Amino acid sequence: MGRSMTDEERSYVYWALSDAFVDTEVDYEAIARETEDYDPEEIKRILYQEVAPVCHTNLETVIPVIWSAFNLEGLNADIKNNLKARENSRIKRVKDKLLIRWLEFRYKYIWTEISKNYQR
Repeated sequence: MGRSMTDEERSYVYWALSDAFVDTEVDYEAIARETEDYDPEEIKRILYQEVAPVCHTNLETVIPVIWSAFNLEGLNADIKNNLKARENSRIKRVKDKLLIRWLEFRYKYIWTEISKNYQR
């Protein structure tokens, strides 16, 4: 079982997971190394419930805006704003619940690749 994380560590976990949504070859082994100190189920939850809702559109555009890496501060702010909006709006919670289910289906391969690179 992994350890809990500070807000600063969570920001770096967001940043590591966001690498799966850039327009370059993804280094899943590096993402696994950067997140393996934490509970894998929590990392999976963060991936689909916090990072993917903010980052997935980068992979769904014809010409992605982000090619090599998301901006750490901007990513953190975008995720916090999205979580706050979800907390404050029942409609947003329902919409995001549906979005998250779709993201788990559409991007299942991301978690599969990350988790198979964890050192057991």
